[in-house]
Amino acid sequence: MTGAPPRLPLRLGVWLVHIALPLLGLWLLVAAPFTDLRWENHDAHLWLVLATAGVNLLIAVAMNAEAGRRQDARLFLVSMAFAAAAGFLGLHALSTPAVLVGRNTGFVIATPVGLTLAGIFAAVSALDMSPRTAALVMRARPLLRLGLVAAVLAWGVLTLAQFPPFDSLASIDEQHAMLLAFLAAGATLYVIAALRYWTFYRRRPSVMLLSLITAFVVLAEALVAIAYGRSWQISWWEWHALMAAGFAFVAYSAFVHWTREGSPTGLFGAIALAQTLQNLRRDYGQALESLVDVVESNAQRDEPVPVEPVAARLAARFELTERQTEVLVAAGDALAHERDQIRRQGALVAVGREASVIRGEAELLDRVMALAGGAFGRDTLRIDLLHDGELSGDSVAQQALDSLQPVEARDGGNAAVIALPLTVKGKPAGVLSVRRDGEFADRDRALLASFAAQLSIAVENARLYRQIDTLFRSYISPDVATSLLADPEQARLGGARQEVTVLMADLRGFTPFSERSTPEQVVAMLNTHFGTFVPVVLDEGGTIIQFVGDALMAVFNAPVRQPDHALRAARAALRAQQATGAVAAEREGWPRFRIGVNTGPALVGNIGAESMRLFTAIGDTTNTAARLEATAGVGEVVISASTLALLGDAAVVESLGGLELKGKSAPFDAYRLIALQA
Repeated sequence: MTGAPPRLPLRLGVWLVHIALPLLGLWLLVAAPFTDLRWENHDAHLWLVLATAGVNLLIAVAMNAEAGRRQDARLFLVSMAFAAAAGFLGLHALSTPAVLVGRNTGFVIATPVGLTLAGIFAAVSALDMSPRTAALVMRARPLLRLGLVAAVLAWGVLTLAQFPPFDSLASIDEQHAMLLAFLAAGATLYVIAALRYWTFYRRRPSVMLLSLITAFVVLAEALVAIAYGRSWQISWWEWHALMAAGFAFVAYSAFVHWTREGSPTGLFGAIALAQTLQNLRRDYGQALESLVDVVESNAQRDEPVPVEPVAARLAARFELTERQTEVLVAAGDALAHERDQIRRQGALVAVGREASVIRGEAELLDRVMALAGGAFGRDTLRIDLLHDGELSGDSVAQQALDSLQPVEARDGGNAAVIALPLTVKGKPAGVLSVRRDGEFADRDRALLASFAAQLSIAVENARLYRQIDTLFRSYISPDVATSLLADPEQARLGGARQEVTVLMADLRGFTPFSERSTPEQVVAMLNTHFGTFVPVVLDEGGTIIQFVGDALMAVFNAPVRQPDHALRAARAALRAQQATGAVAAEREGWPRFRIGVNTGPALVGNIGAESMRLFTAIGDTTNTAARLEATAGVGEVVISASTLALLGDAAVVESLGGLELKGKSAPFDAYRLIALQA
């Protein structure tokens, strides 16, 4: 089943049929002379032509005033087209026999001359003009107007003075071929103008544009009728009627606009240049912005500023009617409310972002209040959370908490209060209370409900993060925990090959210490040493992989990428030796750490079983770090050549030569790291 045909081609077809009918009628009259009846009425001719000229003049004056106000070259040229037609039509009216003056050549041909001259202005107006060209046209406006007036006056004077060739009607027949060429040129100009304005109409449809296009087409037909019409026959009257209809159509469209809007503002806007329309939209936008500024500022003031004086100034500036001013005020109010909603929605989005950041409850609420304070204007917001099952809020907040539904109430005077419950996993957690001087609109209720829901998620996440900090992060590195939270897929078994720096450390003399100490003393010693060592590694961005007895393993550049991973590992090793050395110095007999650091490729990821897995780094790089650690002395840090290459001149080292390491077929270059230069 096919849909309905598009309406535009049908409308266009009807329009084309209507404007083609006059030419069809002219052809019938010329082809069948007996149908071309004679009707000679001098008074009717005089008043028809004078009335048409008067309508033209009114349109020209109105359009010229708008062109001056808008500084629009196209409007000015179209007004000149109407003015030229009006002037020469007035001269033609004077040629009516036995009414004002005798019939003569100048007055008879004034209409085709005037219409053709108007066609020139119409065709030029349809051209695309750059801002520079348009400015030149507007600067030439006085000269063009003066030239047109001079031409009309000169034509009338020469005609009345009977200067050749205006002195004889016979000259019309003698110059018939030239007159036909003149008429053909004028008709062509109108057709060109009509086609060009049709392209404008397609981009910005307007009744006034369509009226102008119709007028140009009808005037082209009028010139054709002038060429073939017979004096005082119906074919002769036809071009008078066509000419009157063309200009009357434009006048009627202007009248409809005036009566509908009650103001001339925007009457000829559709005809104007694109630059003029852009400037007009900019001016209207600025006017609306100034009104919106007042409305928005009123939302922040205890004593609002009256909007009416601002609206009155804008109405005077743009010649707006009372109704248009009311629409402008309503639009400003609506736009201000829309921006207010956008700001509040922006605060809602910002709270959502806060929900994804690890924060404590107190810090989270401070951030939420800071974000919401600027977005909710004069509304007063309050957030109350449950503590030990008790709520510090008022009775309205308690009602919302008990019912887990929004509750509205009056807070004395004109103030309205709405309390919205906050929940964590469906259980009451607190209340969001909002107080406003006035009423809550439905859009406000919906937005506040979303805000409360987002805030509930933020509170739930804050508590979840706190649990992770106290439980999850006690067992693995914070970076690993955060990485897993961001991408749980990283917890799958397997891994990826990448460059890392591995730090291996163990306690030299641990076994003798364990033999002479109680288990409680051994655990206390390990906790003290590791409690000093681990924060240093974490501070440098390292990830603690595992503890094995008195040893620990840390990796840098995984899971978080660190371009300076070798420097971080070396710095952590030196700092850890210094810190744990100070601890051991205060306790007689305590063992001290020895550390090995190596850089190279490793397979980094999770190993183990589906039910339990461990994040680690596997490969020769890890094994070599363990071998280097075994060669280090008490309180020393031994690094590999690959680590030293990344440290560069920052490292102060002592070469240990080629070491014989277990599992290595050739001597392995190693260095004792003494210090790092800034």
